[in-house]
Amino acid sequence: MVTASVNNGSTARADAAPRRPVTAAAAKSRERVLFEALQPDPQDSIPASSLAAALEAAGLRLDDPRLADTRRALRSVATEHEIPDRLDFAEFGRVIKPSILIIEQALQRRLAIPEFGQFAAELQRIFDSAAADRSGKVADYIPQLGRVNPEQFGVAFCTIDGQRVSLGDAAVPFCLQSTSKPITYCIALEERGEDVVHRHVGCEPSGQSFNELTLNKQGRPHNPLINAGAIMAGSLIRPGADMADRFDHVLEMWQRLAGGARPGFSNPTYLSERRTADRNFALGYFMREKGAFPEGTDLVETLEFYFQCCSLELTAESLSVVAATLANGGVCPVTGDRVFQADTVQKCLSLMSSCGMYDFSGEWAFRIGLPAKSGVSGAVMVVVPNVLGFCTWSPRLDQIGNSVRGIAFCRELVRTFSFHHYDSVGGGHGRKDPRQKRDQGRRSLTVDLYWAASEGDLDGIRRLVVSGVDVDEPDYDGRTALHLAASEGQSHVVAYLLTQGVTATPVDRWGNTPADDARRGAHTAVVELLDGANGPAKAARRSV
Repeated sequence: MVTASVNNGSTARADAAPRRPVTAAAAKSRERVLFEALQPDPQDSIPASSLAAALEAAGLRLDDPRLADTRRALRSVATEHEIPDRLDFAEFGRVIKPSILIIEQALQRRLAIPEFGQFAAELQRIFDSAAADRSGKVADYIPQLGRVNPEQFGVAFCTIDGQRVSLGDAAVPFCLQSTSKPITYCIALEERGEDVVHRHVGCEPSGQSFNELTLNKQGRPHNPLINAGAIMAGSLIRPGADMADRFDHVLEMWQRLAGGARPGFSNPTYLSERRTADRNFALGYFMREKGAFPEGTDLVETLEFYFQCCSLELTAESLSVVAATLANGGVCPVTGDRVFQADTVQKCLSLMSSCGMYDFSGEWAFRIGLPAKSGVSGAVMVVVPNVLGFCTWSPRLDQIGNSVRGIAFCRELVRTFSFHHYDSVGGGHGRKDPRQKRDQGRRSLTVDLYWAASEGDLDGIRRLVVSGVDVDEPDYDGRTALHLAASEGQSHVVAYLLTQGVTATPVDRWGNTPADDARRGAHTAVVELLDGANGPAKAARRSV
């Protein structure tokens, strides 16, 4: 193979295509491209607030830990500058340098949800719709929960890139209750491993109430997301450590999962739950009778630890970050801290999908199709793997123990967006995919259509039509799928496209119709089809 020397001392094929000339835009620095995206004035400066506004429009908050150095640089510029509300290019570069990667991704719409403003607007609409539902009642079997204001309703989202939106009472703390159980399970898995954990707890839905006095055929809790299973999972977390140290350890894990937001603790709820814990004590003694606990387990300490975990407090905002950490495979989106291994998260999400919504879990999987965990405080923590996590909180519960508004919100969410686990099957559901840039999905389908038309892939074209592709959509040269099929002599594709009502005489930028292309290629069958569709006058047209 003949090679030729190039400037940097490496070698390249002599017959390789020439390198494209560097355009003026490509020659600009990354900082300059971002600066100009914020529309500087004739003096080459921008309002300092425009950077913050652009980041917030993309879903990032200035209190994001990843932007800490940028915040400090902004404050520094404000104290040095005679006109503190403006940045020239040099100052802009200094401000964004510590966080340039995440800022670049935000300004170029390359985060998990590119059109975040539109996404947030849809969430507001869904929130307002769900807020109108005032059915259900608060949990009163734990007295402290029965005193919570039933009108409160908060929703918060966090993507795997740290984009965030909060609605309603998203900053109001509430007790985690059963939404703590997936994390208890993850911590036990990390510390003891799958074999040990599932020697003591199963992984099947129970088909019973969350606090039912029942075990599986092996005398073990059915899964770690019901009361008996969570009590068992808790018994496996640092069993030899002091009670205070065990609780501090769990607090630290929750803080890391939430991106630094330290959980609160509701002592009144803890005392209230302990005072009304006959069923949980019965479950504990039943499991001890069956020999389910690890040898040497202190039952009373184990139950106390379980009550403490349930009495932790977070906000919907913080719990959405926890959910996003699970969506991100165990890495917190706003800190980059790997809290759990990906394998641990995979097992947890599998159980959340099948067992996370009490005895509503089957219908939830059918209608919503996402890993989730609910709690009797009114919280629902939901994970959209590789996209985002979110939390809804509203204290009024249905008869099963799930938040009425939370379920209503999630139902409408998956009607609007293609988040259901099986939305990728078949297509044609008509729901929006917020992971795509504006028109990205349509453009991708259209490119597939052009390729299928030129290759004669009629089955592929039929699937694209079902997905809603515009079969008349031209490319940048004005050429349509009909042009391409005619050029390649794909008569069966041309016939099908004509039955779909395509325009039979589109003209490309060179003035050619599909019939012209077919004649040039001597594709007689295609010419006959198109002439029949075009009529005698149009059939007389010839290429130039």
